[in-house]
Amino acid sequence: MIPLSWALILSAVVFVIGVIGVLIRRNAIVIFMSIELMLNAANLVFVAFSQHLRSIDGQVFVFFVMTVAAAEVAVGLAIIVNLFRLRETVMVDEVNLLKG
Repeated sequence: MIPLSWALILSAVVFVIGVIGVLIRRNAIVIFMSIELMLNAANLVFVAFSQHLRSIDGQVFVFFVMTVAAAEVAVGLAIIVNLFRLRETVMVDEVNLLKG
């Protein structure tokens, strides 16, 4: 059995990698994948605490989070594809759609 502290440390490392990816990278697809990394880190925490507390509630919550993440991927990729068709770039620095 994996100790709770190891799972929490792994989750923190994965979450920090996701945060760094969001803050450093300017490519919309890489930012999107970094957000997914942060969601997976949160899921790992839920599963670790679910195992530690001998409860299934955390695992059920992970199922719902993954369902929402799948819907987010579908909508997010559709937006990114539309953005690429409109501006021919996925670099967030070069996209200024909200300027009037």
